Amino acid sequence: MFLDIGGVLLTNGWGHESRHLATEKFHLDVTEMEDRHHLTFSTYELGKLSLEEYLGRTVFYEQRNFTKHEFREFMFSQSKALPEMIEFIVGLKKQYGLRTAVVSNV
Repeated sequence: MFLDIGGVLLTNGWGHESRHLATEKFHLDVTEMEDRHHLTFSTYELGKLSLEEYLGRTVFYEQRNFTKHEFREFMFSQSKALPEMIEFIVGLKKQYGLRTAVVSNV
């Protein structure tokens, strides 16, 4: 059984809703952040940019009144386990004797 992590075992993490919450929390322009995210995120997902470079292009391209560390902590806090899905997958594994491979594009 092959599984993705985001949206299956965990929330989507840095999805649209989380980015919108970030714009509210850190008082960022939502349209500008979304535009910059869409221009940059696929390159980050391919491993061609580090998280620091992604943040530099999407958020810290100008001086901010919060730190990269504060912003990263907020980002990471958006990933939460989906206990009902984890329980479901564990049950399938036991019932059918399946092995699980987790696929992640990060």
